Amino acid sequence: MELLRALGVLCEPPASGHDDIAAALELPRPQGSEYADLFLFQLYPYASVYLGPEGMLGGEARDRVAGFWRALGLTPPAEPDHLASLLGLYAGLADAEHAEQVPARQQLLRQARAALLSEHLLTWLPAYLAKIDELAPPVYRRWGSLLRSALRREAAALAADGPLPLHLRCAPLLEPADASGATEFLDGLLAPVRSGVILARDDLARAARELGLGLRIGERRFVLASLLEQDPAATLAWLAREASRWARLHGEDALGGESIATFWTDRARRTARLLRADAVEAGVRIGSERPE
Repeated sequence: MELLRALGVLCEPPASGHDDIAAALELPRPQGSEYADLFLFQLYPYASVYLGPEGMLGGEARDRVAGFWRALGLTPPAEPDHLASLLGLYAGLADAEHAEQVPARQQLLRQARAALLSEHLLTWLPAYLAKIDELAPPVYRRWGSLLRSALRREAAALAADGPLPLHLRCAPLLEPADASGATEFLDGLLAPVRSGVILARDDLARAARELGLGLRIGERRFVLASLLEQDPAATLAWLAREASRWARLHGEDALGGESIATFWTDRARRTARLLRADAVEAGVRIGSERPE
């Protein structure tokens, strides 16, 4: 469990003790600038961002995680859904389980640990770690690889592949733009649990480069809206290809179990279909507006 606890510490802002932890794990020394770019600007290490229908910090997903802490008789920390908090809680439950001498209490602790793993970690970390592989500098790519291996061992030990977790069962679908409105559609695209896609700032910059569009600086929603304003058909087609790519990524690694992998794969495929249809419609509409 010390490995998971240590990996949790390393997704917090670098501090004096982090060099020793990194050295013990044979990782490069983490740099503050690398940490900030990855965890503060690209991939926030909070479950609520990936499991909440808002696609933002807080909301009902964080409340659900905080409720899990309370169910254990614990006071939730200020950031109950931060990955460091969740990994620390998981390690603490495992330590308590191993120290417990009463079999019934030991079994309850094991069940709590399995619930934490399946409900609040494996529901979002497979997709998150896939994105870490793409965007992170070497130290954090290695960190992600260690975390994936540790989670895989825990999932195998606890037989974590069961019914679809509540976070995912309650997640609303991404609705077509003509049914939900442009604002709601953009918000849904940027909510991974609804779209099946993680769109980081670097992804939108990549879209602008590949499509030859201007990149405006701002929050992701603002940047995405700008790309759609410049060339809606091309941007929607690019997003459809990105969603199809995510469907393949979800299917390649069933770290969270088949039910979770299928959920994410289906969400991404549905998003790809919606976006392809919107891209065709936008192209036809733009074509019809051009003078003869």
